[in-house]
Amino acid sequence: MKLRRSGCPINLTLETFGDRWSLIILRDTMFGGRRRSFRSYLTESLEGIASNILSDRLQRLTASGLLTRSADPTHKQRVVYSLTEQAIELVPLMAFMGSWGIRHAHPSVELSARAQVLEDGGPQLWTEFMDELRHIHLGSPAPLASALAKMEAAYQASVAGHACDTPRLAPATLDGSYRTNGAAP
Repeated sequence: MKLRRSGCPINLTLETFGDRWSLIILRDTMFGGRRRSFRSYLTESLEGIASNILSDRLQRLTASGLLTRSADPTHKQRVVYSLTEQAIELVPLMAFMGSWGIRHAHPSVELSARAQVLEDGGPQLWTEFMDELRHIHLGSPAPLASALAKMEAAYQASVAGHACDTPRLAPATLDGSYRTNGAAP
């Protein structure tokens, strides 16, 4: 059994996933709109995680019960990572962190769009988003409305409203892949 520093629920939560990279991996898995492979985490995240850190954090998140690892049915030498119910229940926490970041961390307008949609939608949208994540990662029935589509539409509107000549990375699709604006998808 792993030694715990204290029985405080906040401490235990931080011991489970509290480092920066674990939260980024969970964010990318939640908002990417699909199950993820090691390579997609490595190449598609804006933050540029090193492969050794990624490998370690994926192992930790899997051991903690926040991600599952399974064979990719489309490629026999690849595995994909999916959210568990335990991780899906972190959506409200991610929404609160995004809201806090909008108010206090001076993020880019484009990358704030999804967090703003979650903040504006409140608990009802969080529930819809969690239902959609259950469909993507756990095989539950598809929800009637797509929270991911609402967030993507807000992001695209933000990008269109703040277009400039400076190239920047922007998600091209709901699958979480990135491209430089102006480049062919």
